[in-house]
Amino acid sequence: MSLTTPFSVQKLQTALHAKAKESPDFRFYALYEKVYRKDVLAYAYERCKANGGAAGVDNQTFEDIEAYDRERWLDELTQELKSRTYQPQPVRRVYIPKPNGKQRPLGIPTIRDRVVQTAAVLVLEPIFEADLASEQYAYRADRSALDAVQHVHKLINTGHGQIVDADLSSYFDSVPHAELMKSVARRVVDGAMLHLIKMWLEAPVEETDERGNKRRSTRNRDQGRGTPQGSPISPLLSNLYMRRFVLGWKKLGHEKRWKAHIVNYADDLVICCRVGAKQALTAMRRMMSKLKLTVNEMKTRVCCLPEEKFDFLGYTFGRCYSMRRSRVYLGTGSLEETGTAHLSCDQRRDRAGYCQADSTGNGREAQSNVDRLGQLFLSGVRQQSLQCGRSTCPPQAASVALR
Repeated sequence: MSLTTPFSVQKLQTALHAKAKESPDFRFYALYEKVYRKDVLAYAYERCKANGGAAGVDNQTFEDIEAYDRERWLDELTQELKSRTYQPQPVRRVYIPKPNGKQRPLGIPTIRDRVVQTAAVLVLEPIFEADLASEQYAYRADRSALDAVQHVHKLINTGHGQIVDADLSSYFDSVPHAELMKSVARRVVDGAMLHLIKMWLEAPVEETDERGNKRRSTRNRDQGRGTPQGSPISPLLSNLYMRRFVLGWKKLGHEKRWKAHIVNYADDLVICCRVGAKQALTAMRRMMSKLKLTVNEMKTRVCCLPEEKFDFLGYTFGRCYSMRRSRVYLGTGSLEETGTAHLSCDQRRDRAGYCQADSTGNGREAQSNVDRLGQLFLSGVRQQSLQCGRSTCPPQAASVALR
């Protein structure tokens, strides 16, 4: 279901974005009161309803709210926010399978909390969108996994053949609260808004064991790390923190030193280098350590094209063979060619690194990107190279040198 943003909300977002773009150092105030504006909160509710999703710990569904009277429900929520008595409820935790047999934890906030978080995103996103780096492709308007794949393809076909194929361990669960809040406070001076975000970061988690017993954990608050993966606010916060790495990479001169360009989608990233990939990997490890993030050493490596291949967002990049022209070239293989066609939608999204909860709608957007990748084409960026044929390099072509 496609929703049209109300004109009044569009006007607000346009004004916030324009100010953020015009004044990079400006810190915004009086944002909290915009979260419970009637038009903003009503539109946030409609977005959450359109996305659907399961009930949270209170078991309240959209049908329950409609039966109760939506306007009355929204008025009561508005009063809670206005009087500053609003408190987020615990997040219900569920698990989805990963391709490696492990499980990925996913949080499902109550509808009430999803609506308030979505309203906050409507207000904050235009501000931080002005600051996000062009290398970041996840959860942004007019950007997608397809664009990220196109960017990587362009880089490898313009001489950036040394690849740092990076993987972060539990990125969403590892983001440190203190540093993340500093990133938010760089633009937001409104104490009530900052307090709202902090409450969401520290919300307890409730899970049900095999025997049906419920238990609550305050891990995020106790350890001071982790974003509520699966909630509407999580994509914005995760992008905001990853921005530190992307900008730091440039500021420290690594991009120029090794002609090393980052392409990032959520917690998935590659660094395409002309030279010095091993040094770039060392620098990346050092930076991630300072950001209090953990590099998954089992999955992180340097890949040198054309001798090797690497996967990114469900596609394999590397040496391909053209049956029609009987030649070898650098190209991109589809899901079927890379052996992931048999995986479930959740597993594909998990492999691509951008699986989000159905409750936010981000998962659906990501899945549509996977579907679009199946029809991949590049306009103006060596279109023919992407048509890897439906056959990757045959054995006899393995020794053919690229020219």
